[in-house]
Amino acid sequence: MIGKKVGQALNEQLNRELYSAYLYLGMSAQSHAMGLRGAGNWFYVQYQEETTHALKLYKYLLEQGAGVELAAVEKPKASFASLLAMVEATLKHERFITQSINDLMGLAIAEKDYATQILLQWYVKEQVEEEANDIDLVTTLKMAGTSAGTLLMIDKQMGKRVFKAE
Repeated sequence: MIGKKVGQALNEQLNRELYSAYLYLGMSAQSHAMGLRGAGNWFYVQYQEETTHALKLYKYLLEQGAGVELAAVEKPKASFASLLAMVEATLKHERFITQSINDLMGLAIAEKDYATQILLQWYVKEQVEEEANDIDLVTTLKMAGTSAGTLLMIDKQMGKRVFKAE
């Protein structure tokens, strides 16, 4: 069984992951509205991944007898000027989540909660991948500049992303 401080912190992270899913679902919708179906798919896959991340925490909390405390999910930003702006916001958000995971790991270490440390190692690795993917996409979109043809090629590539259950 995990301690009260760790349980509370994991519940807070669960709600951050749910917000992340909600944010990316909104970005998916805006991408579709902009005619960027590939980007819409990319963000929808991101939504599915974040939902999986939340459920992993949900199941862990239940298994550990810590209880689940769902909070209201804040309304995410609904409009972005461009696909680049959306992806830059994604990178900023993922960096925030990385810091949250790092803080959780620090707490688990301080509390000598080894089971939670093992769980969080998966999230640490996942965040490295998340940030790397976002950095690559930001770089690619910046190189494309205002070229509509290049943006369409990037959009088509983004449409090939598929969800893989973890």
